[in-house]
Amino acid sequence: MNKPISKTLFESVYDRLRTDIIDGNLMPDSKLRIEELREKYNISASPLREALNRLAGEGFVNIVGQRGFRVAPVSMDDLLDITRMRKQLECEALRESIKKGDDIWESHIIGAFHRLTKAEDIRESNFPEWEKRNDDFHNVLISACTSPWLLRLRHLLYEQHKRYRLISILAHDETRDLHGEHEAIKDATIARNIKLACEETRKHIQGTADATRLRLLHHEKEVKKHKMAS
Repeated sequence: MNKPISKTLFESVYDRLRTDIIDGNLMPDSKLRIEELREKYNISASPLREALNRLAGEGFVNIVGQRGFRVAPVSMDDLLDITRMRKQLECEALRESIKKGDDIWESHIIGAFHRLTKAEDIRESNFPEWEKRNDDFHNVLISACTSPWLLRLRHLLYEQHKRYRLISILAHDETRDLHGEHEAIKDATIARNIKLACEETRKHIQGTADATRLRLLHHEKEVKKHKMAS
């Protein structure tokens, strides 16, 4: 009889794999070789395979054949689909949050926006800290939503969209005013203007997709070139 896998051990490798995929440390469409991953994460095969299977269920990993795994590829079609669905789920969660949020919720939004603003000067030198505060801001906005399924699905789409964030950053879109975008969402939300808050949210999400397109097209060309050469 197989011994049950330690939940802590499983969650640890799952979190590390997920983070490395989202951050681009494990490249899109790359092979995930069990032996290499065992050495990299210093873990046995059983929790590793369980974590990979869970990530496959969430769309971060593809199962190849009986026992093989690859990082899910990125593509223009995938970006557009994720962007479309994230707009819908983000706005639905925000709509319910605005309807149900109280004064304490409002103060949390203001605080999260302030902390994000304070991190703007370190965005290039300490991107992980800025990204954490960015996540906190967007999570607080929808934190008064009371639908567990909506929040769960919204979080999955948010994390999938984050896979493209690094590509967006590498695109260096200097015309984009992230502070202004966040401020517009914050102001409309605090004012309980659902229509405007959702409009500003959709524009913000689309901004990431727009900043990603040229870089992603370049990436797809490089992938095709590599496959032809191999």
